[in-house]
Amino acid sequence: MEVVRSKQKGTIPVSAGAALIALGVVYGDIGTSPMYVMKSIIAGNGGIDHINEELILGSLSLIIWTLTLLTTVKYVLIAMQADNHGEGGIFALYSLIKKFGKYLIIPAMIGGAALLADSVLTPAVTVTTAIEGLRSVPVLYQILGDNQTKIVIITFLIISALFLVQKAGTSIIGKAFGPFMTIWFLFLAISGIYNIGGDISVFRALNPLRGIAVLTSPSNHVGIMILGSVFLATTGAEALYSDMGHVGKGNIYLSWPFVKVCLVLNYLGQGAWLLNNQGNELLAKIEDMNPFFEMLPSSLRIVAVVLSTIAAIIASQALITGSFTLVSEATRLDLMPRMRITYPSQTKGQSYIPLVNGVLWISCVIVVLYFRSSARLEAAYGLAITMTMLMTTVLLFVYLYKLKKEKIVPFIFLLFFGGLEGCFFLSSLSKFVKGGYVALVLAFLLLAIMIIWNQATAIERSQKLLLHIKDYINIFEALRKDTSVPYIADNLVYIIHEQKDDEIERDVLYSIFNKNTKRAHTYWFVSLVVSDEPYAHEYTVDNFGTDYIFRVRITLGFKINQRVNVFLRQIVTDLIKTGELPPQNQKYSIYGEDGKIGGFKFCMLKKMLVPESDIVSWKRLMISLKYKIRRLAGSQMQWYGLESSSVITEYVPLFLKVKETEPLIRKNEMVHKS
Repeated sequence: MEVVRSKQKGTIPVSAGAALIALGVVYGDIGTSPMYVMKSIIAGNGGIDHINEELILGSLSLIIWTLTLLTTVKYVLIAMQADNHGEGGIFALYSLIKKFGKYLIIPAMIGGAALLADSVLTPAVTVTTAIEGLRSVPVLYQILGDNQTKIVIITFLIISALFLVQKAGTSIIGKAFGPFMTIWFLFLAISGIYNIGGDISVFRALNPLRGIAVLTSPSNHVGIMILGSVFLATTGAEALYSDMGHVGKGNIYLSWPFVKVCLVLNYLGQGAWLLNNQGNELLAKIEDMNPFFEMLPSSLRIVAVVLSTIAAIIASQALITGSFTLVSEATRLDLMPRMRITYPSQTKGQSYIPLVNGVLWISCVIVVLYFRSSARLEAAYGLAITMTMLMTTVLLFVYLYKLKKEKIVPFIFLLFFGGLEGCFFLSSLSKFVKGGYVALVLAFLLLAIMIIWNQATAIERSQKLLLHIKDYINIFEALRKDTSVPYIADNLVYIIHEQKDDEIERDVLYSIFNKNTKRAHTYWFVSLVVSDEPYAHEYTVDNFGTDYIFRVRITLGFKINQRVNVFLRQIVTDLIKTGELPPQNQKYSIYGEDGKIGGFKFCMLKKMLVPESDIVSWKRLMISLKYKIRRLAGSQMQWYGLESSSVITEYVPLFLKVKETEPLIRKNEMVHKS
């Protein structure tokens, strides 16, 4: 099931079918929150035998109003207005406002790193919680007992299978996501309504004053730290904004009211069940008692476990796919190394990055094996995403103040949501020792990669020496006529950084003339410009008055795969048709008319840091680390789609100032007479 985009503007029209797809793509994370939010709150307060009406109603009030303020108001009503040609997410937002200050890269990097860290924890916590629900079924409890190892093994197998299928694409199972999530949300609503019938007084929780009062109530044994558990109800809010480009904002507007009503009804149902069972000694004896499963009739619990497991898989799939998109956008913003990206299915926007998939799988498995239980995973969950939300708030403030020219609203927005999310962040810090440090370590490692890559790239750019191609046309002409130098290719292609006019880095000309002199029929200097528009695809050409030197600028949206060889072949065909490029007739060709296009050889230049470079220690460290990361990330050929092309890789020194060294002194060799 694919979303059809408008050819004119790349927008996704609003329709019932598209809204159905949105249910499967966007709401997996937030839709599985009822499985563990109330469970975490009750466990944090000592169990079901230590709770009372004030705590239950106050907690429900906090959950409902957190969903309303953070998800509905901030993300649905405000953040989704800050779309970058239909695309959302923290990097798309940064692309809109980066011109207003270099410092804005900092919150963008922090938020992106934290969001990727959350992608590791989400599959672990949702799948583990769902599988633990098997214990609520008496027959299955006889098999599983309290042996957590069996739960861990089942979770490991499900998560491993999920990451394994990414390589083949998920378009087939993706078609079922929307209909299934519709069933899931209806199940949440119906099970909630069923229990609300037992105590309709639970609707008192809609009063926001009850939520405020419970923060300082003696009934709440953890005080304001209860917000750390409450926040779990809205961990999927960022996905509404990030996945906007996949389903269209209009379809999120259409589907969110249905989703929110279903969520609220389920939370109220859990609350009504807890009101009727507070102090229950039998329930208190159940380890990790989960009201989400226990409030259901025993005959329906197996259905709940099956549905929740599938919903957890869908939620995990959404986070994995979102991670691929996030990393892809980060690389195009020079925040991460270039990696191989493939598009395994026909589903619009779906990508697959093998390295990211592998790292996520290994990290997720380690997290499951380390924490083992959902109770411990919940302690680590949520801390990272609060950082992302805070950083999004900062960027949205700049968007409203600088881009939208609002005067008062941005400050109200920053104070209210910054303060609210700041409280959630501080309360989530209480989880640090219990496992939150894992989320922060993951986020810190990802942030370190972004900082290293960004700073080292800036250092490299500060050292480049630019020359004018026009000044070297005579040398190009002489080289083409020099029959003593053999031809290396019909088309010699250098992929270069974007520069203005006819400027080019000295390394490129050094490679052509000085380092194994390269004679070709046609020279191509191609730069790729990543546009803020996600689906832009256009090019410009400058031939400098020749028919054999071409400066090509290809502008691609940050969602477009950079298949340079495919685009360049089209450009060559266009130029031959216009007469700007002579036909490159091949005597032997299996391509018929396409035989007018000669062969291509791509020359990839890689910088290297020589020991003699005169550079301060921290810059040397940054560049050295970047090059190590680059080696781990794979070949540039994969990034540019040149795996099947003829490629030359050359290493050139990073032209930094060289330390002065003492010249060698020649000594006369001693001659011995016989």
